[in-house]
Amino acid sequence: MPAIFLSHGAPPLVDSATWVDELARWSADLPRPTAILVVSAHWESAPLTIGAVDTGTPLVYDFGGFPQRFYEVTYAAPGAPDLARQVAALMPDDEPVHHDRRRGLDHGAYVPLTVMYPDADIPVLQISMPTLDPQRLLALGRRLRPLREQGVLIVGSGFTTHGLPFLRDPSPDAVPPGWSAEFDAWAGERIAAGDVDALIDFRSRAPGMPYAHPTIEHFAPLFVTLGAANDPEQAPAQVIDGFWTGLSKRSIQVA
Repeated sequence: MPAIFLSHGAPPLVDSATWVDELARWSADLPRPTAILVVSAHWESAPLTIGAVDTGTPLVYDFGGFPQRFYEVTYAAPGAPDLARQVAALMPDDEPVHHDRRRGLDHGAYVPLTVMYPDADIPVLQISMPTLDPQRLLALGRRLRPLREQGVLIVGSGFTTHGLPFLRDPSPDAVPPGWSAEFDAWAGERIAAGDVDALIDFRSRAPGMPYAHPTIEHFAPLFVTLGAANDPEQAPAQVIDGFWTGLSKRSIQVA
């Protein structure tokens, strides 16, 4: 099973026919997962924390200012208690693992899944991002890598650019600001080159910083995906590109 990094967008991504089609075609081209493991930009918690494993745990509507219909979305995917136990077993003895059995899926997890797997019939588990350090996230991805052999789809969910405070035009088809376009082009080039070292050092090397990522939690899940690759320096497939509200939705798949 491949591992993926996707730009998840805000809840209204489901109103973008283009983006919905891109995500739906992507999932159709993937082998059917036995389970889905998500690391989202919207859950930072140390030490690593495993979320709810029960079917029907409420979602986390971690956003504001949207129409009421976005707060009424449900996604009652089966819980994944067996996967939770496997994740815990893969962590080193000197790194504790916590469990938060009330913590449901946040919008970085469930919004893209409502498009990619709308039947909600595949077990889903979300774990926290225990650090923003790219090297440590690569190591986390390496520890999770064996799950791929069992058909688990590992999903890093973020946004390739996320400079929300600097957007001047929030319309879906807005022309991307220079900082977003420049960072996206650089990221695409470095991903195509398999240049993990440059990506790790994106805060000092990438054009468009710090505007593209005034905080870095939306780029950080990329490193879990790269770490889960069989060869992190092999150029990933860049499955989705383009912009939405001026932000880069570049998304990748690693072998």
